[in-house]
Amino acid sequence: MPNYWYDHVHLMSPDPVATAQFYEKMFDAEKVGTRETSDGRTAVELKLSGSRVLVTQRQAPAESASTPPVTGGGLDHFGIKTDNLEAAVADLKAKGVKFRDEIRVIRPGVKICFMWAPDNVLIELLETA
Repeated sequence: MPNYWYDHVHLMSPDPVATAQFYEKMFDAEKVGTRETSDGRTAVELKLSGSRVLVTQRQAPAESASTPPVTGGGLDHFGIKTDNLEAAVADLKAKGVKFRDEIRVIRPGVKICFMWAPDNVLIELLETA
């Protein structure tokens, strides 16, 4: 059985830089870095008492009112790290967990996929090299 541990919380914001500054000012969070996502949005990574907080720019609303946005504001998901993503996904699927997507590599050494928890909460499962 794979091992699991907490990795991060991911927030969505219309202004991730200002949101990150709030956490820096109010809670003495440390900015680890700012980057642009593959779809052009701004993302800021913070360290808060040893925990990672990721803040990403919210996606623009869909042009069609009938198409819901991928995510809204506030909490997007939280991350759980594993040492064997393929085994974890197989184990969780066997237990009836539904996944939003399949395993994918988002950058060298980092594989992720998302699963649904109760109340439509997203959990990102990730493995890092």
